[in-house]
Amino acid sequence: MGYMKKGKFKIIVICAILLNTFAYANDNLPPAGIDEHKLRASQSADGMSVNKPEFDTDAYSKKYKKITKDGAVMQALELMQTINIAKYSYNALMGNNLTEKPVKIEFRNISEIKPEYASFDALGWKKKKTLYIYINEKHRNAPPEAIAALLAHEAIHQDEFASLNEETYAWTLEAAVWMKLTEKNPSALKSPSPLVTRENMLKKLFEKGDYTNKYIKKAVYTNPGYKNLPTRSPGFEDEDL
Repeated sequence: MGYMKKGKFKIIVICAILLNTFAYANDNLPPAGIDEHKLRASQSADGMSVNKPEFDTDAYSKKYKKITKDGAVMQALELMQTINIAKYSYNALMGNNLTEKPVKIEFRNISEIKPEYASFDALGWKKKKTLYIYINEKHRNAPPEAIAALLAHEAIHQDEFASLNEETYAWTLEAAVWMKLTEKNPSALKSPSPLVTRENMLKKLFEKGDYTNKYIKKAVYTNPGYKNLPTRSPGFEDEDL
């Protein structure tokens, strides 16, 4: 994922584009005619997510206090622990990453940072030695499985070096996490959330490639938003990834 420097900050951007009539997330390219259902997130008085009643946010607040105060994020993190394929990303978010610190995660009106970021699905921000992930507040009511898949992807990006290999790996991981989690909760597949629209398209590409990165890799390599990326970056040097 590419960084944009602004003062002391390095900004990682993910935005939605139109690809094969479905919404994809893609670095550095603004949206093009995406129907995102114009969903409004329901919020409590203090602006936090309204969580599923069976999830007790208070019970997990101590465990995740260094990462988030948001119950929806806590739900997603808990789901990531239930499948082996998401364990690396979970551990990275908890602090086993290049910064050696937990990643700060929250929902946010990203347009307040910069108006052109309004349609971004998430925004990664590195300040000094701490990584931040801001998830677009329009996704507050997305199924926790979709948020978990998104975070599995985001946890891969830990430095300023981006590459086609890294993006291919991150998108394939996201698709695999979504597939595994929705095997346990198939109802999430039918959510009208725009984040689910994106996850379902990645899942289709993953399945079409017989559960390999074949078609996701094609989508990454032909994506105009990635045209200036090198093939390799640290940790993703394998040409045949």
